[in-house]
Amino acid sequence: MSDQIGEREYLSVQELKVHFGGKSLFGSGSIVHAVDGVSFDIAKGTTFGIVGESGSGKTTTALAIMRLTHITSGAVFLDGTNIGALQGEALRQARCAFQIVFQDPYSSLNPRQRAFDIIRDPLDLMDVGKPEERAEMVHALLEQVGLRPEQGALFPHQFSGGQRQRIGLARALATKPDLIVCDEPVSALDVAIQAQILNLMSRLQKELGLTYLFISHDLGVVQHICDEIAVMYLGQIVERADRMTLFSNPMHPYTKALLASVPSLHADRKNRATRQRLKGDPPSPINLPKGCRFASRCPLAQEQCHQMSPPLRELENGHFVSCHLADA
Repeated sequence: MSDQIGEREYLSVQELKVHFGGKSLFGSGSIVHAVDGVSFDIAKGTTFGIVGESGSGKTTTALAIMRLTHITSGAVFLDGTNIGALQGEALRQARCAFQIVFQDPYSSLNPRQRAFDIIRDPLDLMDVGKPEERAEMVHALLEQVGLRPEQGALFPHQFSGGQRQRIGLARALATKPDLIVCDEPVSALDVAIQAQILNLMSRLQKELGLTYLFISHDLGVVQHICDEIAVMYLGQIVERADRMTLFSNPMHPYTKALLASVPSLHADRKNRATRQRLKGDPPSPINLPKGCRFASRCPLAQEQCHQMSPPLRELENGHFVSCHLADA
C-alpha cells in the first residue's frame, strides 16, 4: 500500500458517463444509466478503490477507463493524454501504459495456451523488446510474480486459482504499464490466497511504481490495499475520501450501511442493534428517481431528498459526500 498521496495526478476521470440501450435493446427510448457523471483523480504510485453493491457501476467504470466499453460522454486523462478520445492505432499504442487484471483467473486465460505463450502474447503484439529477448523477459515476469520459469510450459488448468491470477498479473506487467486496473482480482480466491495476491500486488507497486485502480465489493480487501476510496451507488459516487477517513468517519448513510454489514468479532450487542442496515432494492437504472438515488432506502431521508439530487460536496479536506443531510 503506497503512502504517496499528494503526488501529481496520473489518472483523471472527468464526468464519465456510460449509458446503454435505446430502441432496439430495451424498448422505445429506454436507457440504462450504468455510469452517470463519475469524476476522480488518482495520484501516481497510489491505489484508488471503488466499492459498492452489484449493479452500482464500478466494473463498468473500470471497463470504460480501459476503453473496453463505449464512453457516452466525459473524459479520461492518463498522464495528460485523453485516452477516451483515442481511436485506432493511437489507442492500440497507448494500451502499453494501462492494463487490466480480471476477476476470474481461469476464464480470463486461454485454456489452449501454455502460461509462457499467454505472457508472451502482449510482448509480440505490442513489439516490446527484441524478439530474441522475449523468452527471457517471460521467464523474468514469471519469477517476478512468484512462479518458476519452468512452469511456463503448463496450461492454465494445471495451476491453482492463486497461481492463475499470478499469470494474469504477469501478463498485465508484460508491456511495462504504469496503470493497472484490477476488477475484483481476488474475489474468486479463498482468504489465505487473497492475502498472498494482495501482498504481491503491494510489493510490485513499491518495486515498479505502479498505479492501481482497484474495483471490489469487499470492504476488508479495500481497507487493506487502497489509499483513497470512492463509494458508488447506482452509477454515481456518493462518498470519496482517504482510507483512514472513510472507515473512521463515514458520512453518507449508504457508506455507513455498507460498513455496518461487514462481520466483526468485536461488535457488541448495542452496536449491532443500532447500526444501519440496507433494506429494499436499488431503483431501476432505466427509471431513475427525481431526487437522491438512495432516498428510497435511506432511513434518514426527508422531503428534500426525494425532490433534489444532492451534489458531491467537499465537507472536509479531501472528504466528498453526496448527501443533503451529511453536515446537518
